[in-house]
Amino acid sequence: MGHTPQPPTVIEPHDGHRHPRTRALPALLLTLLTVTALTAAAHADHAPAPPPAKLPALAPATLRTAYAANRADAAEAARGAAAHGDPHRAAADRALAGLSRTLLAFDGRGAGRVTEVLGDLTHADRVAVLVPGSDTSLDTYARFRHTATALSAELRRRTPPGTRTAVVAWLGYDTPATIGTTVTTAARADQAAPGLRTLVRRLRTLVPARARLALLCHSYGSVVCGRAAPGLDVDDIALVGSPGTGADSAAALHTRARVWAARGGEDWVAHVPHVRVGLGFTTVGFGTDPVSRAFGARVFDAGAAGHSGYFTPGSVSLANLARITLGATTEVTHA
Repeated sequence: MGHTPQPPTVIEPHDGHRHPRTRALPALLLTLLTVTALTAAAHADHAPAPPPAKLPALAPATLRTAYAANRADAAEAARGAAAHGDPHRAAADRALAGLSRTLLAFDGRGAGRVTEVLGDLTHADRVAVLVPGSDTSLDTYARFRHTATALSAELRRRTPPGTRTAVVAWLGYDTPATIGTTVTTAARADQAAPGLRTLVRRLRTLVPARARLALLCHSYGSVVCGRAAPGLDVDDIALVGSPGTGADSAAALHTRARVWAARGGEDWVAHVPHVRVGLGFTTVGFGTDPVSRAFGARVFDAGAAGHSGYFTPGSVSLANLARITLGATTEVTHA
């Protein structure tokens, strides 16, 4: 779910006299803000796209109508992108408009948002919702979808007879850029959390009453899941490649769900300081490391996964994420 950049810079706290790195903070922030502004400017000229389709209330009986309407929106967005001279976005939209695609939501405006279903929600016993991290947009959606298809295939391979599964790829928020200041604060996560809560509520109206839901949250997506977690009607929350959730412990997430965490041996997030630093106008960093004993999550084995490798077919990490989704908790392996 993204390339493998160098870890973002987070300032560590220091007691007493000002540390040289603390004195350099204004210059650092100015540099990061400049990079962010330039990045935003480079992507500001998005192709025109229609607003999201007006749909009836989601219910099992209206799912096909919603899927068709969202595919039609994606086709119109593709035409707009092509006319705008953006062949890359046009190709991404055109792929989403394919007859085999089942889009629970689509918005081609700006960086874009899409919620795609793999499987039959109305008969699913186990549902995984994937929440992506930074640098995920319609332009990079194919990469995110690849993780969903890998998980879907792993679930089919491991699902016992009589059990049905579905995977929901939720690109439902404007993800931050990996390089910039936004990725070091919870601002985007705070904006995203209500949408994730709404998605879970809607899924509960579509899936059978017996269905179990798991949130699988990658990188900055784990911050989103942490913000959305209190009172959320899910059974499991798995945090992978997490910089932190903004909470000091799993208990502080105020969720009835089982909370899991893993970090691969090659993930650069291990080198990100797990601190929170108040800077007056904002707070940088996300606090306690989710794989630490202090956090109190159920830590599982992710093998040698790098930051983008948690859903690699055949990996230890993917196998354990499938087991968590299926509720096969005694089969989850631990580091």
